Amino acid sequence: MHYYKRLFRYLKPYIKPLIMANLFMLLVVVFSLLSVLMVFPFIDLLFKENSSTATSQNITSVFDIKVILVPLTAFLQGHSKMQALLFICIAIILTFVLKNFFSVMQTYYMTIVEQGVLKDIRAELYRQYLRLPLSFFTEERKGNLISRLINDVQIMRDSSIAVINSLFRDPPMIISYSVILFLFNWKLTLIIFLLAPVTALLLSKVGNSLKRSSQRSQEKISNITSILDESIGAIRIVKAFNMESYEMKRFDYENERYKKDIIKLDRKRSLGSPISETIGVITFAIILYIVGYQLINGTSDMTAGSFIAYLALFFNMMPSLKLIGQVSNVVKEGSAASERVFSLIDIKPDIVDLPDAVSKKDFSDSIEFKNVSFKYEKSSEILKNVNLKISRGEVVALVGPSGAGKSTLVDLIPRFYDAQSGEILIDGTNIKNVKAGDLRKLMGIVTQETLLFNDSIRNNIAYGESEIPLEKIIEAAKAANAHNFISRLEKGYDTVIGDRGIKLSGGERQRLSIARALLKNPPILILDEATSSLDTESEILVQQAIERLMEGRTSIVIAHRLSTIQNADKIVVISKGEIVETGKHSVLLENDGVYKKLHGIQFKYQEYKG
Repeated sequence: MHYYKRLFRYLKPYIKPLIMANLFMLLVVVFSLLSVLMVFPFIDLLFKENSSTATSQNITSVFDIKVILVPLTAFLQGHSKMQALLFICIAIILTFVLKNFFSVMQTYYMTIVEQGVLKDIRAELYRQYLRLPLSFFTEERKGNLISRLINDVQIMRDSSIAVINSLFRDPPMIISYSVILFLFNWKLTLIIFLLAPVTALLLSKVGNSLKRSSQRSQEKISNITSILDESIGAIRIVKAFNMESYEMKRFDYENERYKKDIIKLDRKRSLGSPISETIGVITFAIILYIVGYQLINGTSDMTAGSFIAYLALFFNMMPSLKLIGQVSNVVKEGSAASERVFSLIDIKPDIVDLPDAVSKKDFSDSIEFKNVSFKYEKSSEILKNVNLKISRGEVVALVGPSGAGKSTLVDLIPRFYDAQSGEILIDGTNIKNVKAGDLRKLMGIVTQETLLFNDSIRNNIAYGESEIPLEKIIEAAKAANAHNFISRLEKGYDTVIGDRGIKLSGGERQRLSIARALLKNPPILILDEATSSLDTESEILVQQAIERLMEGRTSIVIAHRLSTIQNADKIVVISKGEIVETGKHSVLLENDGVYKKLHGIQFKYQEYKG
């Protein structure tokens, strides 16, 4: 239940519409009660042969809650039956009209609360996703995270609003109806409440089972979302390998499992209403028998109107009793969803600013690794006792076999991860003591996998900077050798490039990525194999753009093709997580080391291709 305490905190910004919604809900309860009570004088009016005065007196003498019907009784005094009948009919119409008007107003205000809570929970969860470190996303499936943001949050919203609606509707209705039922006939009403604990016990059993089923169903829909994300994201590969039937089998398997869980869930949900309704019918049958027995034997003190009113009140109270039973099940489902959502919100990010972290707006001296070692959560050691200094203005190339730790090393500089031991300094300050946002603003990163958005070319280059003039964007595109191909597009810089930039070639995507980095104009540049997957023509254009990008900047380049980094100020050779060689291209070729072997392999491969 503690999840609900947290959930209700999201209601604070919506107190005013919530108060209004529940005020109208209480008015709905009041007018629902009055609409039922109107039946009482109507029945007695039709079936009594006395005068209208006698009729009104009979109403108040049998129904000993004069305060509710005082205005009605006072008005009926001294009027004929036809006049009284007309008034009662008008009163019934007004009562129902007002009840429905208040119901509409309740919905009007409650919708503001519902959608506000839904928006705020999703926003907080998404904000948490953005705060979490990269290491978290290497362990979690995207589909699972998307499912929690959409499906689980929706269940939480449905559950919390159902509880709120029920809290302000059902208890007042049950209490007020119960009081009047006791005033009518306390013995009969007592029978009703003696059966209530039986209903509660049965519904509690159903609710516990429902929570377990709800958890399983949410896990299954997460799996379905993951398969959708993977297969649609890799649709080119799916088609290239003719794997449509394989992907369909994967989807069908998870879809079938989800169907079975939902069937079980719906069956359990459906038990709540029949259980409470069956007990209600049993109660009704007992009431009919007792009152029928008394009427047959002439021992009943209830008039026809009071008996009909009693039954009407009982049946109007039944939906509230049923809804309370259903709400208990909804609470169980909401608890399961809340547990999944809050378990993510409660994760403490590893990469956080220290309380005394300093701001840093420029880069003036060097980046230095001192005895740095690193490993991922479920891996062996990736980097071992790394010592490296990169001075301002230097072009430093990192080379080595695949899996040597090159990408991991550069990921430590912007604090995508934190090293387990050692320290990384920027201008003599440990990067853990620098605000992460400031640190990353100093860096431009271009990776082998170009990450673009399903948006216009202009917005992809500007990325988040809506105030940047088009002239600046064009200038960056020209420097990145991208302006010519952009100009040939029908909509130019307003062309939407599709999911992950699928409408563009690999070289075009990479040039947009470089233009984005150029526009940011960072003092430190990180290039992670930015030309490794391109054809020769695209590689030349991208390489030219990279050279412009590197001018006047400190550049750290992960090189796949050694021919591209021969002019680097420093080449750092990494093997098995350790720096094994450092020097210029010509010096390293003279040594009989790892670099010379890598160079020889590539040279032979190029000769073979030629």
